[in-house]
Amino acid sequence: MERSRHPDRERMEHRHRPYERDGRTRNDDRDDRNGRGRDSRHSGTGANQQPLGESGGERGGEGGFDRRNGGGNERRSAGMNGSEPETGTSNNPEADKKPKEAPNFGVSGALTAEANTFKGVVLKYAEPPEARKPSVKYRLYAFKGRDQIDMVPVSRQSAYLFGRERLVADIPVDHPSASKQHAVLQFRSVTDKESGRRIVKPYLIDLDSANGTSLNGEKMAPSRYYELKTADVIKFGFSSRDYVLMDEGQADDDD
Repeated sequence: MERSRHPDRERMEHRHRPYERDGRTRNDDRDDRNGRGRDSRHSGTGANQQPLGESGGERGGEGGFDRRNGGGNERRSAGMNGSEPETGTSNNPEADKKPKEAPNFGVSGALTAEANTFKGVVLKYAEPPEARKPSVKYRLYAFKGRDQIDMVPVSRQSAYLFGRERLVADIPVDHPSASKQHAVLQFRSVTDKESGRRIVKPYLIDLDSANGTSLNGEKMAPSRYYELKTADVIKFGFSSRDYVLMDEGQADDDD
């Protein structure tokens, strides 16, 4: 015989029976409600919020971050006036400096300025390794027509510079056709072809002057050494003065 259940007992069991709705427990529903509250407060999801990727933060549009390009900071910037994009630029000013020039092994003004400056003036000429002071005493005579107007001893040093730049010229040439640094009288130690011994001889070199240098009436090629002989006649530019090199012994004999 089936025993009837007491109504009070059924109500008690119903009160303590686990809460179930569509297979979910009371705790599951409570967690869902709490989660929705937190998401709505912190993420701000609503009618006005766009999904990630549609806003300016991810789309890579103008002014936005472009993940494919590694970010807006590394995007190539347009050139001036909207021209072609500039390449090789970065946020580091040191990296944007002009590339260094290729090495130049020719004679340059900068090299001359560092290595061959006198009284603040850059010299066009540097003495060669074989430069020597002469043991023979030489004199340089200046003539205008048939008249001797000057005489300069030229055996006290290994080289003498001619030119209009009085600050550096050893022998000034004031004629307007002369260059500031016109020519050089250079004494050089060379091998004598006849004796085979080393001997110091005088040479003249034109320093690429504007109007040239003449030796015995013939124009010299620039930047070349010409050996001088006793009684050779030198002219600078269009000056009417003649310069004659003599050694003291021969000059005294002529007197």
